Amino acid sequence: QVQLVESGGGLVQSGGSLRLSCAPSGRTSSNYAMGWFRQAPGKEREFVAAISWDGGTIVYADSVKGRFTISRANAKNTVYLQMNSLKPEDTAVYYCAAGSVGPSMTDYNYWGQGIQVIVSS
Repeated sequence: QVQLVESGGGLVQSGGSLRLSCAPSGRTSSNYAMGWFRQAPGKEREFVAAISWDGGTIVYADSVKGRFTISRANAKNTVYLQMNSLKPEDTAVYYCAAGSVGPSMTDYNYWGQGIQVIVSS
């Protein structure tokens, strides 16, 4: 069982930046693809970005391309989501997940608890 812990969320003004981090609690293998999803109030959870275990494959949702960057540091077992040029519509609870690289929730076996990101206009 892999437990994931997100950090770095908070409140930011429109146009600002935040960096989310996600790391497993306890010892675990780094051979998982990692993904970020988000869920806004009243909406379904949606894919944001994913990165393969070696960083060779990276996928973004169209809504965040050019603004968000996913990366990972396997030595630290940590995945990051750098979010720039944030918009109010980016407001959501952000979840990290571990599994196979892909845009579907079913690609992932393990999920974090989620962290709130609020972008004020």
